Amino acid sequence: MNTTSPDALLELFVDVAAAVRRVVSAIRVSELRARTDRLGQYALDLVADAEACRILEAAGVRIVSEESGVHEHLGAAITVVLDPVDGSTNCSRNIPYWATSICALDADGALAGLVVNQATGVCVTARRDGGAFRDGTRLHASSTTRLEESMIYLTGAPPRLLPWKQFRALGSAALGLCEIASGSLDGLLDAGGFHAPWDYLAGYLACVEAGAVVCDAQGRDLVTDDIDARRQLVAAGTPELADAIRGALA
Repeated sequence: MNTTSPDALLELFVDVAAAVRRVVSAIRVSELRARTDRLGQYALDLVADAEACRILEAAGVRIVSEESGVHEHLGAAITVVLDPVDGSTNCSRNIPYWATSICALDADGALAGLVVNQATGVCVTARRDGGAFRDGTRLHASSTTRLEESMIYLTGAPPRLLPWKQFRALGSAALGLCEIASGSLDGLLDAGGFHAPWDYLAGYLACVEAGAVVCDAQGRDLVTDDIDARRQLVAAGTPELADAIRGALA
């Protein structure tokens, strides 16, 4: 496989996501809430990670995974940043809003990304300079500029509640960013700086390719494979709305 081709990478990611879905679906409902000794980690996360990494390792890429850290591969031109189950708590409680999020990085940044809602099968893909798509339909971010007319995705409670029209808090940053890319929601705001690259990189690429604005509230670079990096996301379909959303952090 040519693992430097965006199309080939996305084919690989589809296979990975299907494998994750298969192994997680095989877990008994009574066992979905089982935890590991690591804070915030479910046993289902490890099951999904093992299967995802098995496939990615065979493809000869370097892996940076939320669950198992860095898997080096000598000479690899591509690093794949992986969250096998984004929204683990939703998954553990049979709430149909959890995703597999995968993004490939090369020397120039984010190259290709996939986010699939594993509960519904809805899939978002993005290629650098090639657009973002949901189940084959090209995505375009919202044109909303006024906070009062906006629907906002929240991850946690911000310091201030602003007069947005409505908000949603659904438990998956990866899927939340895809809602911004698709224009389903107008903006997104993190309550704090707690999201890691595997949470947001694929969704970030989808947003950029759909014309949305995505940044860290403190101005730090979002494109990184540093396993210790944590960012506070602000995203919106327009720069004007992004600036207005930042007001909730003041």
